[in-house]
Amino acid sequence: MALQEELELQGNYLFKYRGSLPIVILIISLIVFIRMQFLMKELDYVINYNLIEFIGLFFSFVGIVIRAYTVGYSAKNTSGRNTKEQVADELNNTGIYSMVRHPLYVGNFFMWLGPAILVQNILFIVIFISLYWVYYERIMFAEEQFLRKKFGNIYLKWAEKTPAFIPSFKNYMPAKEKFSWKKLIKKEKNGFAATFLIFFIFRMIREFIHNKSFGIDTWVFYAMLSSLALYLVLKILKKHTNVFEDGR
Repeated sequence: MALQEELELQGNYLFKYRGSLPIVILIISLIVFIRMQFLMKELDYVINYNLIEFIGLFFSFVGIVIRAYTVGYSAKNTSGRNTKEQVADELNNTGIYSMVRHPLYVGNFFMWLGPAILVQNILFIVIFISLYWVYYERIMFAEEQFLRKKFGNIYLKWAEKTPAFIPSFKNYMPAKEKFSWKKLIKKEKNGFAATFLIFFIFRMIREFIHNKSFGIDTWVFYAMLSSLALYLVLKILKKHTNVFEDGR
């Protein structure tokens, strides 16, 4: 099999299971984090964990904002969470898509970089970045093959001037779609809650190792509870009403 077809085949396979990658990253992160915490305790090494936590949360929220902006301005049947096959009724090439071809994956990178920072291990962060690139390089290749076949020269002209992963602002064009809060909430409501839940899990583990407590008196615990409550309310509204239906 030619390399081009092999990369496309690998990318389509990884695309179907890309939702599993955060779980794998989280499990590995927690294992390394626990090891680091026991090592720090043994060496009596003191670190400002609150600062590390806020740095990690900052990067995660950068990712959340990028995803929110992308999804909110995206056209119908694009930028979705489908896993069975590629879907694109039209080519997104304005708004954030005029600056970078894969903004959702840029957002994912920053969202997952946050928990990676909590681990407090430079080597782990380097490995995470490397594996992320190898994994998503193949998915991006497969997606671009799909778009190239479907949209032809329109795609080629857009791809020629738009970077794949590192944004460029020189060719920015305003989004042709209006921002849809309904689509944003419908598609991305779980990311906000999951972020605070993950950060609380890290905090809980650290507090137990160092202080034999569960960290339920910390700000991240109350932030986690609030975000989960919001998620449940939005989930119920989506299931029992049509408040989030706007055609996109």
